Amino acid sequence: MGEPITGTAAGVPFTALPPSTEVSGPAPVVVAWHMIDAPRSDAAFAAALPLAGVPAWRVYLGMPLCGARMIDGGMDAVVERAMRDAMLAYVDPFVRQAALEFPAALAGLRERLGFDTSRMAVVGGSLGGAVALEILATREIPVRAAALVNPAVRARSVVGVVEGLLERPYPWNDEANQAADRLDFVARSGEISARETQVPVLLVSGEDDFPVLRTDADDLVAALRGQYKRPDDVDLTGVPALAHPLAEDPGIEPAPQLPIAKVVDDEITGWLVRHLA
Repeated sequence: MGEPITGTAAGVPFTALPPSTEVSGPAPVVVAWHMIDAPRSDAAFAAALPLAGVPAWRVYLGMPLCGARMIDGGMDAVVERAMRDAMLAYVDPFVRQAALEFPAALAGLRERLGFDTSRMAVVGGSLGGAVALEILATREIPVRAAALVNPAVRARSVVGVVEGLLERPYPWNDEANQAADRLDFVARSGEISARETQVPVLLVSGEDDFPVLRTDADDLVAALRGQYKRPDDVDLTGVPALAHPLAEDPGIEPAPQLPIAKVVDDEITGWLVRHLA
């Protein structure tokens, strides 16, 4: 397998892994957004979930204020935003920025690496899963398949998790409620299913993940299955002993793949091989 390629594309940090097997013509591409929990950078997510069995480029994009965009080499600025205003300073702007900067980053990477964007899959973990869902719901970019790991399906649930960690209630107001409505992908499931070609979606849910996130994954799968022409194109896989993260803290630098992450990697690889061909 070729060495990882790193850099920035339209200002977005990335780690790209070349296809590990020979591909005739331009290879498909898998684009992935990492968690804010470990692994919390593009390079660390590429190491935790390399998807080497997928005959495609695997491109991992950095979330705002993460990886090469960290302030003072750490995640303190992200934590400060979550503590200050979990919805309006953290969840909403992070997802919105990552989704907005994606088209330009994709165009730059396609020109540089030569992959085939007509055969593209999206992958996301936790808050990165909300970015992938936003790409699916806006329907502007063709996607062949999607896979989500412990995804942030409903922003309100993420805020609820932060409330629990901070042990104080979040001060909801009209602006925050409107932002949370925009990032409720169960409510927006009709936008995802309205794609001209419905995208096969796999949700991988850790059985030790936050219970509210597991419930949201169940709800999204049920909603999409009810709207898909082929309900089997939406699947939910539970992974015993998987909590929320896929790597050990601090999760900023690449680290050897954990056995539990290998289980997730195998599930997503099988799904993408099946649906990306």
